[in-house]
Amino acid sequence: MFSRSGYQALPLGDFDRFQQSSIGLYGVQKGFFSFGPKKDPLGPAGNTTDSSQGWLSSICHGIITSLVFLLMVITFPISGWFALKIVPAYERMIVFRLGRIRAPQGPGIVLLLPFIDHWQRVDLRTRAFNVPPCKLTSKDGAVISMGADVQFRVWDPVLSVMMVKDLIAATRMTAQNAMTKTLMKKTLCEIQVEKLRIGEQLLLEINDMTKSWGLEVDRVELNMEAVLQPPQENLVGPVATLPPVPGLEGLDGTIQQLAAHFFSNTLALAGSGTSAPEAADSVETVNKVEPPTATLLTTASSMRRKPSAEELLLAVERVLSEALVGQVGASYQVDIALPSGARSTYFIDLSSGSGRAGRGIPEGSPDVVLEVAEKDLQDLFLGDLRPLSAYMSGRLQVKGDLHLALKLEEVVKAMKQHR
Repeated sequence: MFSRSGYQALPLGDFDRFQQSSIGLYGVQKGFFSFGPKKDPLGPAGNTTDSSQGWLSSICHGIITSLVFLLMVITFPISGWFALKIVPAYERMIVFRLGRIRAPQGPGIVLLLPFIDHWQRVDLRTRAFNVPPCKLTSKDGAVISMGADVQFRVWDPVLSVMMVKDLIAATRMTAQNAMTKTLMKKTLCEIQVEKLRIGEQLLLEINDMTKSWGLEVDRVELNMEAVLQPPQENLVGPVATLPPVPGLEGLDGTIQQLAAHFFSNTLALAGSGTSAPEAADSVETVNKVEPPTATLLTTASSMRRKPSAEELLLAVERVLSEALVGQVGASYQVDIALPSGARSTYFIDLSSGSGRAGRGIPEGSPDVVLEVAEKDLQDLFLGDLRPLSAYMSGRLQVKGDLHLALKLEEVVKAMKQHR
């Protein structure tokens, strides 16, 4: 899914630092009788040891190797079953002879010396592992459960054995740390929209840390399991607040406004020379509360009975048309959770003809499966809740293409025009 954009693939093995030959069984064991000091392939370790100790170690190494090889030749019919190993083309064998690492062996037949050779196979094929889902907090305060699938390959078998003990565990930890640091700097919307770009960025960051282990990551695929908590930012914008009244900062905002209104009327009456009784009458008049007609109407409209799921389905059937099918072009299965705990299933097919709607499962496989509570479904079709806001807040669960799910808003618009 994610290409190595901006990253140049590493070559398979840089074995020039080893003395390697492939002339028969003796060729792969080149260096049996080399008594000079050998260069450490991983670094200039010879600078920290005395030259006489290096020569002595090399002489002992050569003598022991020669004796074991002679013993193997004498007992060859029997020792051959233990000394000869077959290495397939997709593997390399790393051999430690008396503690010293040798060139990667294979593919083909490899000769091992008993008692003094310890070996380990390294698979060069592309392998994969998953980063288990973990809870992350995005930049806008949303809590999400995010995991990842990672594909990798070993390009240097020697480094993969020498530099890290558990290659997969170390790479998984590196990928998880890189994913956490990157996603904490993004908002939930950016994470959902820019998955591809974030994956490519993670690919480069992980490769920068793992290339010294002889490992290259080929693919990173992010998987969002769930949105555990919606963003804390208000989707409709910040709430307007009135500045506090000087001297009344400790009171509630509504009490501040009433007190400010009371004192302003009192000061106005005192400035105009009105007597105290008249001022009291004026204060009485100010404190009279007018009938909240607008508030009652608003409350009555908000307390009106909302249509049931069946009534909403009938309303959807009235607005179905070929034009609406052309705008949406998808079929939906809506699983509704009723207040009683039961569940009911409906379908809205806007993929062909003039569209259909009904109870049950649509014919064929639906493009999108929606899971929503009955109250949230009423808010959606009445226009009180937008599909995107419902999805971001976790009130609408979507299985399938999110872009097609958001096209459900076209149905809501058609229902508003039909009223």
